Amino acid sequence: MALTRRGFIKVIGAGGVIVGASAYGFATTRTPQVALAPWGLAGSKAYTDPRMRALSYAILAPNPHNRQPWKVDLRTPGEAMLYCDLERLLPETDPPNRQITIGLGCFLELLRMAAAEEGILAKVTPFPQGAGEDLLDARPVARIQFLTGEATPDPLFKQVMQRRSLKEPFDTERPVTTSVLEELAMVVDDTVQVAATNDPQRIKDLRDLSWRAHYIETMTPRTLQESIDLMRIGKREINANPDGIDLGGAFLEGLSLLGQLDRQQLADQKSAAFQQGIDMYRAMMFSGMGYIWLGTETNSRADQLRSGANWLRVNLKATALGLGLHPISQALQEYPEMSETFAEIHSKLGVSLTDSNGPRVQMFGRLGYGPSLAETPRWKIETRLL
Repeated sequence: MALTRRGFIKVIGAGGVIVGASAYGFATTRTPQVALAPWGLAGSKAYTDPRMRALSYAILAPNPHNRQPWKVDLRTPGEAMLYCDLERLLPETDPPNRQITIGLGCFLELLRMAAAEEGILAKVTPFPQGAGEDLLDARPVARIQFLTGEATPDPLFKQVMQRRSLKEPFDTERPVTTSVLEELAMVVDDTVQVAATNDPQRIKDLRDLSWRAHYIETMTPRTLQESIDLMRIGKREINANPDGIDLGGAFLEGLSLLGQLDRQQLADQKSAAFQQGIDMYRAMMFSGMGYIWLGTETNSRADQLRSGANWLRVNLKATALGLGLHPISQALQEYPEMSETFAEIHSKLGVSLTDSNGPRVQMFGRLGYGPSLAETPRWKIETRLL
């Protein structure tokens, strides 16, 4: 029994299948309408079950590489059981499944908010049958009970349909003020730690560190290939598989049609396409005007879920403030080539690493002002964590 936004919204075991947008306009626009259908269906009254209405929002949550790793069992009335789709992991860049778990935490928080809009408390019990500390397994990630009349709406929910992860160079002439950082921190609950900076020297250091971490991932063939395998180039591919990393729009699709942009070229370190990707990300990484990060006292699976919930809240608050937030967690990835940078970012952010279950930075992102979120296509500015 599962609900997913890959392809159409598919609802099994809760009233049949609801199909979203039609294929109209395929030849006249480069916008991938099928991939965007779930955004138009969120909260639809066509879903007679309030659990489905809440889930129709939850599937819009940010998650690593837009893998959408959720499966939901709705067979028990008034409840939902969330599982991780173990076929949608990132074994190269996220070998312990930590980032995938954070994405599931984003899903659960958005589910909670959506249910609260109808006065329903979505009571979450994380890992009711225990959790795999080394890797996620087939056991449920969370049990959700839907309790009517026990919740009030969350003000942050108003930003759900405008939320983006802004992957563009920021305006380096426009500072991020301390008061804005304080407003972002205020939406984080006391289950995780939050810190932020707009100090010029720290910005300089963190720009450099972020760039070096991205460069390591890009120059490590197997981690780069994991991303390339998940790239959807052009409208047809995005519509066919509306997950992963989308490369859309008239310019990129034109390059693809001309044979100047394909997966082989993106993997070839000597190609123009590869170098353009390097230049594009360097411009982004060196335009951060502030940084925010979340940490936890331990690195338990429950901590990772809580980090995801609070990252979503920060993302929504940034949207309300007209601020761009770009999660750049490459330095937090746990594979051998990143080990020195992993230790460095923890040191720079004041977190002392003890062991694999000790204190941990869970999420890290750059802040700044860039293109208007309202004017930037949702499919271009992706809804993913990385």
